[in-house]
Amino acid sequence: MSADETAKDINKTAADWVARLDRGALSPQDDHALEAWLAGDPRRAGAFARAQAVSMVSERAQALGTRFDVTKFAPQPIISRRQMMWGGGLAAGLAAAGIGALALNHGQIFETRRGEMKVIPLSDGSVISLNTASKVKISFSSAQRLVHLIDGEALFDVAKDAARPFIVKAADATVRAIGTSFTVQKLATAPLLVMVREGVVELSDRQSGTLRLTANTLARADDKTLTKAPLPADKVERALAWREGRIAFEGQSLSEAISTFARYSDTRIVIDDPAIAREEITGLFQSTDPVGFAQAVALSFDLSAEVSENQVRLRRKS
Repeated sequence: MSADETAKDINKTAADWVARLDRGALSPQDDHALEAWLAGDPRRAGAFARAQAVSMVSERAQALGTRFDVTKFAPQPIISRRQMMWGGGLAAGLAAAGIGALALNHGQIFETRRGEMKVIPLSDGSVISLNTASKVKISFSSAQRLVHLIDGEALFDVAKDAARPFIVKAADATVRAIGTSFTVQKLATAPLLVMVREGVVELSDRQSGTLRLTANTLARADDKTLTKAPLPADKVERALAWREGRIAFEGQSLSEAISTFARYSDTRIVIDDPAIAREEITGLFQSTDPVGFAQAVALSFDLSAEVSENQVRLRRKS
């Protein structure tokens, strides 16, 4: 720790590191240098987290145009896989700096409201990205890192720790990993889904045995059976569009798309004609804009979209 280093100096250095990270310009040597810098003074971790938040808001503001009001949104740091690899050191520094987003205590619960998404850095350097209307309970111990997915969907970017496996429990299924990236989706009316983005995980069920899942694999636990199938890398990334506030459809029926939108918004889309509900849709849409989605569907299929309070009704034109 340098007594001569002012808060202004720390903030400037933090902003420089974040800018370099955003450009993807860090070498392995730079990674070590950044980790050492963060560990050198607890004030630096707080400054780094704030710089990340500012960077994220600036990027979103540019993407959303000049009318976007950043004061209406609470920023959260975006953590990349590269940053996650040295996240353990960052986590310790954040704790010392008093950053409250870290799951340092046994039994912490995090949840999101409908239409909300959270990024949750954990004390071991892992990161949970929590999708809409989701809830997790963190139960870390010296022997294992346990997360209960109570409801919804989450992306787990797991920091390597061979001595403490990372375990996600959802319903009757258990997903076990050491260091990898995968999602688990637990919805009331659908089978449990596990999608592996990187690395290897094991999916097990008390009644169905165990499946070993590698990168670009989608597995489901349904009716006491476990199945898996390969999933192209581009489709894996499309399935993660929710992290950017979007929903990607590729040949899903309108009824399926409507069910997905219902997870993100209280505004309901209603279709009375089963033939219309079976039509297939492809595209990328804002997850919290069901009205815009319905109007785009109406334009594509020559339908009318009748908008009322908390509802959009799609029907054939008279």
